[in-house]
Amino acid sequence: MRLNYKPIGDYVNLVEERNKELQDLPLIGLSITKQFISSIANTIGTDMSTYRTIYKNQFAYSAVTSRNGDKLTIALFEDLEKGLISQAYTPFEVTDTNKLLPDYLMMWFSRPEFDRYARFKSHGSARELFSWEDLCESLMPIPSPAKQKEIVAEYDTIQNRIALNQQLIKKLEETAQAIYKNWFVDFEFPDENGKPYKSNGGEMVESELGEVPKGWEAVKLPNLIEVKYGKAYSHLEKGNIPLYGSGGIMGYVNRILYEKKSILIPRKGSLNNLLFLNKPFWCVDTMFYSVIKESNSGCYTYYHLIQMDFNSLNVGSAVPSMTTSYLNDMQIIKPSQEVLKSFEKCISNLLSIIEFRNGQIEKLMQLQNLLLSKLATIEN
Repeated sequence: MRLNYKPIGDYVNLVEERNKELQDLPLIGLSITKQFISSIANTIGTDMSTYRTIYKNQFAYSAVTSRNGDKLTIALFEDLEKGLISQAYTPFEVTDTNKLLPDYLMMWFSRPEFDRYARFKSHGSARELFSWEDLCESLMPIPSPAKQKEIVAEYDTIQNRIALNQQLIKKLEETAQAIYKNWFVDFEFPDENGKPYKSNGGEMVESELGEVPKGWEAVKLPNLIEVKYGKAYSHLEKGNIPLYGSGGIMGYVNRILYEKKSILIPRKGSLNNLLFLNKPFWCVDTMFYSVIKESNSGCYTYYHLIQMDFNSLNVGSAVPSMTTSYLNDMQIIKPSQEVLKSFEKCISNLLSIIEFRNGQIEKLMQLQNLLLSKLATIEN
């Protein structure tokens, strides 16, 4: 054991405060992404005095690991001064922040190696638990406070750059969706004179999906794209080709499943997490990918699909699911080729910037993971 490795239990204490005064505080939950999230639990008729109070810079975790795959649900409470969490969570705090920074401890908890350790140490029959005692016995390097601040500052710089890119992507996506709505919901795409079509007397006709501009028609989705199943990836080796699941990039592999423009549609889990790609990729078998059949229809079809709430249209059973039969039976308006071409040209520029920013996020996350992995070798 390295000399600066210490038991985490030497630096933390349990927090036992309950909401006995029935304060009206935000109810907070935890996610497996190691973040606190607003709780949507129905608390009508619930005795809120049994809920635990948590303060800023305190931690909470769920001892149950058997439901979370390879993740330990643990997070640092930073966004609010005070909140309430369920009795199912265990809150704790750093006893002396002059010796151990909460942010530095959270970095250690964020390491995949710590998740694997927690799963290895978990025990139980009906459900496996990573007990408070197990957490306290865990060892971690405790460098000097100055070194901890230096590491946290470097990590925060990367995190802030990721957040900035995410904000820019969000604004670009909002812009693209606003253009889509203006063109294909309000029908105010530029006419041959560059003026908004409908408000300048553009001719409208009836279709199976309602009133549309003349020359447009209602078709089935397969007229525009062919939906295909993703493939298993366990046989693949590590490489530089992004591997996509319903939550985004899962890793990188050495094989290409498809390399042209494509719309990725989850078929299990979070059905609204659609992606538009213009680079080689592999996607897992819980995703659909698409072959774009109609010229210049990729951007239009993508933005049409992301307007839909697929989660509310779930056609599966216990696990939210999507099927090819549902997608292939979906009706969609097919605009004129001139409008499709103009929209593709307009939106492609935005998507190129979004793709560049996503690439920046991927590189920053790789750098972030590298920094986390180096924590094990930190010296004073």
